[in-house]
Amino acid sequence: MRSAPRPPGAADRAEALVTVADHGPVRSIALNRPAKRNALDDELVAALADAFQAAETDVAVHAVVVRGHGPVFSAGMDRATLCELAEVPGRIREFHRLVSRTWSLLEQMLKPTIAEIHGTCLGGALELALACDLRVVADDARLGLPEARIGLIPDCGGSSRLPSIVGLGRAKELVMTGRVIDGRQAHAIGLANRTAPRGELAGATSDLLDELLQCAPVPVAYAKRVLDAAAKPGFAATTEQEVTVQQICAQTIDFVEGTRALQEGRRPAFCGF
Repeated sequence: MRSAPRPPGAADRAEALVTVADHGPVRSIALNRPAKRNALDDELVAALADAFQAAETDVAVHAVVVRGHGPVFSAGMDRATLCELAEVPGRIREFHRLVSRTWSLLEQMLKPTIAEIHGTCLGGALELALACDLRVVADDARLGLPEARIGLIPDCGGSSRLPSIVGLGRAKELVMTGRVIDGRQAHAIGLANRTAPRGELAGATSDLLDELLQCAPVPVAYAKRVLDAAAKPGFAATTEQEVTVQQICAQTIDFVEGTRALQEGRRPAFCGF
């Protein structure tokens, strides 16, 4: 196992937020903020962007696995970040640009990418997993896009990527209800490619990697490009629509009420139009 090289000038803080290790041709990139349940803030997203870019340019890397240290993959967007966006909704487009650009590095990478999900994977974390080519999920994991429950929509590719993976009807149900499902349910609807008991999750990921690495890298890379283009022909337009709609939602009293209720651990009282 060797540590991957860091880009010149990368912040020392980023080193602690993401760990990177190689296992032969497979690079493991792990979110490393376990005390905060790997919640996503600007610094963690920027550190992931560095790691994804390094993996893309390293010719020795043929596949990438994204994991989370600690008891969960990631609880989603950091609560402090959400509260800041509620106070300064004008920051939404800036934060969206950072997150969407980072997740797109996975989608556009000419290497297969796998999200290995255990524990919790909610909101922006599930959007990160949706940007990966494949998802291996613990059968007791909890996955969902609960943004509507705090007055928002999934705006970092969740609303745009999910329909191509699970179908429009399933996507509407998950986004419009904010429902959280387990790994078995995720596998049943096609959100998870493989599922396994928590203790066997790494083995299930390894089995999938073995299948991928038996194939020639060039056709795998370009098949990925063709398949993505076929499944999401209007992706650029819908991701722009996501952030436009999000800015509208962020200026409503419902978002303010939703974030307050989240902090206070209560059910929000939404007003609507």
